[in-house]
Amino acid sequence: MSRNTSPPGAPSLVASPLIVVSLLLASCGGSGSSNADTAPAETIAAETAPAEADPQETSAAAPAGFLLVEPEEAAAIIADPPDDLVILDVRTQEEFDEGHIEGAVMLDFYRDDFETELADLDPNVPYVVYCRSGNRSGQTIALMEDLEFRTVADVDGGVLAWETAGLPLTTG
Repeated sequence: MSRNTSPPGAPSLVASPLIVVSLLLASCGGSGSSNADTAPAETIAAETAPAEADPQETSAAAPAGFLLVEPEEAAAIIADPPDDLVILDVRTQEEFDEGHIEGAVMLDFYRDDFETELADLDPNVPYVVYCRSGNRSGQTIALMEDLEFRTVADVDGGVLAWETAGLPLTTG
């Protein structure tokens, strides 16, 4: 039997790994201030469906809130999309033309009117957002949260991680 020798009021050593994991998760996404939840992508939030909808009729792939997801999780969401899913590529036109996730729409993060264009998007539909490595998408996620978007999944590692996972890109 182990004995806690910490002074009264001090955190136990068991909590330390949890704190480290929480800090690591909070630093993902490249924005320096990610607010992504750590719930799995399969979780369905009641807020993603209209109040009168039966939760069992909602797609099991719908992400809940703001999530940082692995490329394979994003691919699963895209393969079984919730209604009105938007795949948002925030890279440049040149990057988009070199290869993008099929069905993606592009909104160049570096455009002068990026924030205005982002604010014009429907905050009530679900999004999968990605960039090259996760930096621009992480910053985009922070903006989307400020704009009160409801359901957004950020592809951890962006297109680079997507390709490393062997997932397809399309051109044209």
